[in-house]
Amino acid sequence: MSTTTLAVLVPLLPFLGAVAGLLLGRTAPGFVRPLAILPTLTAAVLAVTVAVRQGGGQPISTATELTPTGSVPIDLSLYIDGFAALVAVLVGVVATCVQLYSTAYLREDPRYPSYAGLVSLFTSAMLLVVYSGDLMVLLVGWEVMGICSYFLVGHYWETEAARSASLKAFLVTKLGDVPFLIGLFALATDAGSFRITKILGTVAAGGLDHPTLIALLLLAGVAGKSAQFPLHTWLPDAMAGPTPVSALIHAATMVAAGVYFIARLLPVFAASAAALVVMAVMAAVTMVGSGLAALAQDDIKRVLAYSTIGQLAYMTGALAVADRSAAVFHLLSHGAFKALLFLGAGVIIHAAGTNSLAAMSRMDGLAKRIPDAFWTMTIALLALAAIPPFAGFFSKEAVLVAAEQAATGHSDAAPAAAGWLVLAAGVLTALLTAAYAARLWLMAFRGRGAAAPDHGKEPFAMTGVLWLLAVPSVAFGLAADPLADWFDGRALTPTLATSVLGTGAAVIGAMLTYALWQRATAKAATAPAAGPARAATAAEEPAAVAAAVSAATAAAESAAETPEVAEVTHEHPAVPAGPAADPARALLGPLHRHAAAGFHLDAVYDRLFVRPVRAAARLVGFLDREVVDTYVRGAGTGTRLLGGLVRRAQTGNVQSYLSALLAGAVVLAIATAVLANVNAGS
Repeated sequence: MSTTTLAVLVPLLPFLGAVAGLLLGRTAPGFVRPLAILPTLTAAVLAVTVAVRQGGGQPISTATELTPTGSVPIDLSLYIDGFAALVAVLVGVVATCVQLYSTAYLREDPRYPSYAGLVSLFTSAMLLVVYSGDLMVLLVGWEVMGICSYFLVGHYWETEAARSASLKAFLVTKLGDVPFLIGLFALATDAGSFRITKILGTVAAGGLDHPTLIALLLLAGVAGKSAQFPLHTWLPDAMAGPTPVSALIHAATMVAAGVYFIARLLPVFAASAAALVVMAVMAAVTMVGSGLAALAQDDIKRVLAYSTIGQLAYMTGALAVADRSAAVFHLLSHGAFKALLFLGAGVIIHAAGTNSLAAMSRMDGLAKRIPDAFWTMTIALLALAAIPPFAGFFSKEAVLVAAEQAATGHSDAAPAAAGWLVLAAGVLTALLTAAYAARLWLMAFRGRGAAAPDHGKEPFAMTGVLWLLAVPSVAFGLAADPLADWFDGRALTPTLATSVLGTGAAVIGAMLTYALWQRATAKAATAPAAGPARAATAAEEPAAVAAAVSAATAAAESAAETPEVAEVTHEHPAVPAGPAADPARALLGPLHRHAAAGFHLDAVYDRLFVRPVRAAARLVGFLDREVVDTYVRGAGTGTRLLGGLVRRAQTGNVQSYLSALLAGAVVLAIATAVLANVNAGS
């Protein structure tokens, strides 16, 4: 079978599995799990085969005209280079792991058939984006991912949180898609084609008339899809969906689609130095802001959500200095260890009965209850913190090396300003990343207090997947040299300067967090337990301590009532009482409250956009009701009155009609005579 045929089957098989699963979900539920796993697993195997055959050599390109348009043609085409081949492998492997994991995680969920079908459809759409060689066909996969995300995030639609989160995710990403679509049409107009190969040829020949405008329009869509500032606010709220959804959509696929799109069309963005600087600013702000926000979150999934935003900003930063090899390398590495982190978080939630880190910090022995999750999460957090020799160290160092080369003038592809921005923000974010990774590990696995609930051993479908994903989290960084051909033949080895900067910052962040955690633990051990007596004496204690206790308790109670906890736990354990040992409060100080609220960007957007739009809608409604409808009602009322007057004249009496006719004739005769006299006198 030819490589082209195998490549066509890669997105087609999950699509067929999705259709079959959605159709047979109610009538033949026994087929749902095989239809969810087998097509996705086969697609992953075929993706590996395509990657091996492609071998990092010449891109595989083929096309057939999809439909005549009369102007710019739309082709059904494939364009598979080394980057596309590797990203497709990542999508297939992670999607297979998520489908396997979900069979146990959602085994009692009555809506599992539709969930599995939507995950397969989503996988097919992402693979279409990866392999597509035509931007219009890519747009189809791009939008199908958006609608699947809407349904999957809103899986627990009975709750207000899930409904609001799914709607917010859909609307915010659509807000970016509007300029994105305009940018696609502008790009195709300048290039005369939607084909990626022809567009790249036009860019190489200097044929783009509006490179900055096109790049900025496309960047708006990327910011929405890849959750970059200022369109990142939907991703933390999207954690209201099931945890396996977060592992697939919010780690390895949809949020990475924007980064992959820029990497695919990097010459278009590199044609404008202004666009690269804007991209660097966006990446720097997103990196630092998301790192601070992650450090202040109590919900374990929201920590990982903000972490994802920051790591995507690393990739965007690499693209801002025109190095797509480093960006895609970090995309692949991050996809593996972040999927592991989300799935491991699902095991923790399943065992602890809560999403709250504050509640977990008051549980003893959670690590012993779930040893598989403990060890694999430790591996993934080390990779996230970029500690050598784990995968995250090599991929993050590749980004810092690219930024350093641009900053010091060793690369002419990007402005030096972009390099300095990405380098400075990257080093600072390395410190913040290690800090919130250490905080998560300490609060989740080194809690002190009541014994953690024991629900027995977790299913093998969940723990086995964790160990499978732990392999690339450890070893993928070492594969950079063997896979150099797939990365444009570029070496992705760290340099001494960036290694010292990045690793040193990470070590400082982790050690500082550990020291502050020890101090917070000592204070929490001496503080009285929360309860009626605690409430009575709260006024006598410092306001900061009382506020910390009440906030931590409220957060724990809120997290314990999330719909996912109700879905996957056997019973709700009582939220342990007492203050939480949280080092983030001391680390962030007065900034903690603002970071926990995402720096109030939702409130800012509400005041700047939502309220004015609602006020304008109310004004339009008033004008429609009181002005336009008044004219409509007036026209109807006038017609009724005129009809009433005419109706009174219709008596049916012939003598009345003749009398009226005679009177009218007399009036006309008199009027004629008067007018004749007037005319004769003049």
